[in-house]
Amino acid sequence: MAAKIFSTREVQDFLRLASGLDTEGGNPRTKQIVHRILSDLFKTIEDLEITSDEYWAGVAYINRLGTAHEAGLLSPGLGLDRFLDMRMDAEDAALGIAGGTPRTIEGPLYVAGAPVEQGFARLDDGSDKSGQTIIMHGTVYGADGKPMPGAQVEVWHANTKGFYSHFDPTGEQKPFNMRRTIITDAQGRYKFRSIMPTAYGCPPAGPTQGLLNALGRHGNRPAHIHFFVTAEGHRKLTTQINIEGDPLIYDDFAYATREGLVPPLVERTDAASIKAEGLEGPFAEIVFDIKLTSLVNGADNQIVDRPRLAA
Repeated sequence: MAAKIFSTREVQDFLRLASGLDTEGGNPRTKQIVHRILSDLFKTIEDLEITSDEYWAGVAYINRLGTAHEAGLLSPGLGLDRFLDMRMDAEDAALGIAGGTPRTIEGPLYVAGAPVEQGFARLDDGSDKSGQTIIMHGTVYGADGKPMPGAQVEVWHANTKGFYSHFDPTGEQKPFNMRRTIITDAQGRYKFRSIMPTAYGCPPAGPTQGLLNALGRHGNRPAHIHFFVTAEGHRKLTTQINIEGDPLIYDDFAYATREGLVPPLVERTDAASIKAEGLEGPFAEIVFDIKLTSLVNGADNQIVDRPRLAA
């Protein structure tokens, strides 16, 4: 049985030294966080008797994760993104905030700077001929229940191969394909035409899927569409909807599915509907209304500032 040394004065003093708690300068918050992480890691090594071989395998894994730029993919896969949402939900409950559209994870594939359209936008560029046409629309409501003209609805989703523009390894997609910012009209409405996204999975040979394999888990997501929604006097909503009927809706490796975020999908095959949309054939329709929540004491208390790609 290995010796237990974590609680000794020597180790505790060493933790303070390594995290800079006993030195001048630096950032106090960073020191606090590093001290806690180091302490938890030291304790884990001792409690689970992690060997040097296992430790260095972990270091090599982190290097592979960074090289593959998959840290933002592993984070939701291990439930960290969902846990942050759970904490924000709890904060809302403590403040008595309820009734808004459910939040859910952002994911790592947002790109700032998408073209801005008024009221309606076509997201796809028409190059993916295998995609089923989809029409999605709804109304953005404020905390008072009234429609919100001028609200900003940012939308992005994958193509029929499960790839996002700016992150497509095939190089087939043009910049901002299936990405737009839509400003709601005088009645608070937004609408877009696109093609049905498909489900996709983590790169099969990547480090994220490698760890999930070791956990006995798959790395697949259901088909979904992402949203950022902002309006004056309201908190920014980060959410996404899943496509009804996808078999992975309640088996999402990223834990993003929530009640209220699986709106009905209606197949429109009648001539009147097709003509009304100016289309040449059948399409799928999704109606998704969005309700925002008010600022808290004049501030968005739960906005997330994180590194994001801009193009």
